[in-house]
Formats: sequence, C-alpha cells, structure tokens
Amino acid sequence: MGTLIHPLIENVSELGPLNKKAVIAAASAALLLSFSSAAYAQCGGASWYGPGFHGKKAASGETFNENAMTAAHRTLPFGTKVQVTDQRTGKAVEVTINDRGPFHGKRIIDLSKAAATALGFRNRGVTSVCIAQQ
Repeated sequence: MGTLIHPLIENVSELGPLNKKAVIAAASAALLLSFSSAAYAQCGGASWYGPGFHGKKAASGETFNENAMTAAHRTLPFGTKVQVTDQRTGKAVEVTINDRGPFHGKRIIDLSKAAATALGFRNRGVTSVCIAQQ
C-alpha cells in the first residue's frame, strides 16, 4: 500500500524518484498553507552567513549582527517576521528580514549564524526549509 499524502495522490510509490520528491514537496507546501494563517509561504534551500559580514551594514541600513535572529530574503520587506522550519528536523525559529539575498542557486533565505545554530544546521551549511510570514 502506498503512502497517502493527499486524497488526490493515493500512491506515491508508483512515481519515479524525482516526481516523488516533487509531489512530497508540493504536498508539504500545501499542508503548510492550509494549516497556517500565513500571508506568505515558501519552501526551498537555506544557507547561513555571519563571519565577514558581522558589524557591516545590511541592505536595510542596520548593522548586521551574526548573533541576532535575522535573515536575508530577496523580496520580503525589511522588518518582516517569518517562521523558518527546517524540513529535516521540524525545528522552527522566528527571524526578522533585514538584508537581501541569498544570491546563490535556488536558495530562498540566508539566515544569521544564530538562526542556523538554533535550527541545528550550522555545521552542514545548508538545509531545506519552509518559511511562513508571521
């Protein structure tokens, strides 16, 4: 018997590995949206930054602090609070958008060192997350 992800998707095991991942990602995003009052939700890659930027001006004009719970996003307005949930572990943190980025591949958010540490992926460098506006 296959894994029931959604009533319209009854048997994921019949899908190829790439399609299976796409269906699971889409179902996760839909689930996040359906149970959240979030005005904005997005899933994708996350990385972190800090050393080399600490004490310098962020795109918002404030001084970047690698020990604060902040993040860079390409389009969300500065000051926006988002919940970031690591899809591997289920751990979640709230961060404030104060910078622009990431500008690498398909990553959707760059977290401060503190946020990456709290989520538990600092040593790995990257992870998969879903973000939802608070």
